[in-house]
Amino acid sequence: MSSPTFHLAIALDGAGWHPAAWREPGSRREELFSPGYWVDLVQEAERGLIDFVTIEDTLGLQSADPFVPDTRTDEVRGRLDALLIASRVAPVTERIGLVPTVTVTHTEPFHVSKAVATLDHVSEGRGGWQVKVSGRSDEAQHFGRRELVGFEAGLADPAVQTQVVELCDEAAEAVEVARRLWDSWEPDAEIRDAATDRFIDAEKVHRIEFEGRFFSVRGPAITPRPPQGQPVVAALAHAEVPYRLAARSADVVFVTPHGLDDARGILAQVAAAVDAERRDPGRERLLVFADLLVFVDTAAESGAARLQRLDGLGRALSSDAAVVTGSAASLAEQLAELASLGFDGVRLRPGVLADDLPAIVDGIVPELQRRGLFRTRYEAATLRGQLGLSEEVADRYAKAVLR
Repeated sequence: MSSPTFHLAIALDGAGWHPAAWREPGSRREELFSPGYWVDLVQEAERGLIDFVTIEDTLGLQSADPFVPDTRTDEVRGRLDALLIASRVAPVTERIGLVPTVTVTHTEPFHVSKAVATLDHVSEGRGGWQVKVSGRSDEAQHFGRRELVGFEAGLADPAVQTQVVELCDEAAEAVEVARRLWDSWEPDAEIRDAATDRFIDAEKVHRIEFEGRFFSVRGPAITPRPPQGQPVVAALAHAEVPYRLAARSADVVFVTPHGLDDARGILAQVAAAVDAERRDPGRERLLVFADLLVFVDTAAESGAARLQRLDGLGRALSSDAAVVTGSAASLAEQLAELASLGFDGVRLRPGVLADDLPAIVDGIVPELQRRGLFRTRYEAATLRGQLGLSEEVADRYAKAVLR
């Protein structure tokens, strides 16, 4: 009997995805900026055999409006660096994938490539990267290198639309630079032979000589080839332009369907984006994960009641992803429906991490296992292997020579 191929990811953010989650007694709000808090979350997800966790991050403070800053003081504000959290968590976990969010706007792909490669080394092949763009003008001001139109005019504004295309084109180029840098060291470039006085073989370390519209990077990387060769690249997408970014650059795309009809339409749009970008037929298929924000029933309170109660404490929850409540069995049934449509997996956003993460691990996961949709053990040592991606990634520079 073949192993299940449906995948589960967990999106970690603060105390949870509801803006009032930090108010809950079990939220550990005093520990949100401590390493132990994040270690415990990821170890709990690993107990549930989750494929990978993503860790949210931005270049600006959280806001009730995703496009402009606010002045609220009744919600969590401030973050630790997601990639550094992942690197801290890596040595105390064993099999779960670690996919921090790293913004490519205002950052340099050389630095990002080096940091993600380091995460892959520290985790022994479980590293990944969720690519994010930044169109907020206040975030641009933190760096002072360029001005952005900002989203205040609305997404329908032609100048905003042009900027979105530019940012996604820049992001695609940043990913391409990172991928080439990961390839710039062949797997056996390190000799470490004291007898011959050679630590590396210079003929197996390659300049990438990348010249693009946004970046000019000579290379090579200064970090040896990552254990996976190519760490997993993911992206969140809601519309045609970011779908095409994912089709060009990512291994995994997160989408946000609202209902089954919408889910079918999104799968068709992603397929159209893959065709439009002429994704190399020899390249592996883009994996599509549906995002759902979940409030799972517990013995103490139903998910719907918890959502309603939290909405009454401050700002009501608003989300780009569908918000679903119910028993573990009913939510597992919704996931099974998405699997039947052809989704490769689901990324769950726990409304309150203290309540919903254990409910996912102890409730939804066993329900999926009973349906034969989810594994009963980890079956691969690397994140690529766990997702069914090739673990033998060719090095594009293997025949070139550094001079």
